[in-house]
Amino acid sequence: MKKLVYISFLILCIQNTFSQDLKPEYKKFLKTFIDDVKNDRKEAVANSISYPLHRENPIPSVKNKAEFIKRYSQIFDANLKKEITSSNIDKDWSEVGWRGIMLNNGTIWFDTDGKLKTINYESKYEKDLKAKLISSQKTKLHSSIAKFKEPVYILETSKFRIRIDDLGNQNYRYASWSIKKAMSEKPDLIITNGKWTADGSGGNGKFEFKKGAYVYECYIIVLGTSDAPPATLTIYQNKKEILAQNAKIVPR
Repeated sequence: MKKLVYISFLILCIQNTFSQDLKPEYKKFLKTFIDDVKNDRKEAVANSISYPLHRENPIPSVKNKAEFIKRYSQIFDANLKKEITSSNIDKDWSEVGWRGIMLNNGTIWFDTDGKLKTINYESKYEKDLKAKLISSQKTKLHSSIAKFKEPVYILETSKFRIRIDDLGNQNYRYASWSIKKAMSEKPDLIITNGKWTADGSGGNGKFEFKKGAYVYECYIIVLGTSDAPPATLTIYQNKKEILAQNAKIVPR
């Protein structure tokens, strides 16, 4: 989506508040991972991934080990490999409570079982691919929402299909349809001037859209408990909750 970029001051506060010295078992699997990346052991790196591995929307997620090996060089380019292989386990990696273990300011996240779950980095290949996919995507949308800078999320609840786009300068647009409608049809509701509020440095946060007495809140759960949904939709009327539904994130 968004490139997961967070305010440096906020990250510093989070690190100072929640980061902990790494346990020996964490250092052990990080050392192995760094060595595998240094020597381009693609299969070994693939074994450390928690699938699906999400990529910047609308780039498809990496579904499994075989696909990761094919796309390895598209994701692990020279810059990312340098950041990983030159990292100091004691200084550059930190445990951030239940969120997991991160490299630097969140470039990579591992869970405490030693599985790599998030890579907040885009190679040149992926940036170029994203631009091509966005261009193609715009031709398939209803004309009323075909202009945007970047797609952010497509969410589906039991009743609604919701599309969130970045119009530029962090001005987000909310468009929704009945779940049975296609995005090539005119949306039932369009709201602009939405705002994103990050909840920590792991990718969690909420989009908030206001229209009259109503507030539409889409909360994204990147780092959560095992039973947490990928996202939620909550609608308020005059600050009173009138609807709350779990949502799935639709891959594009």
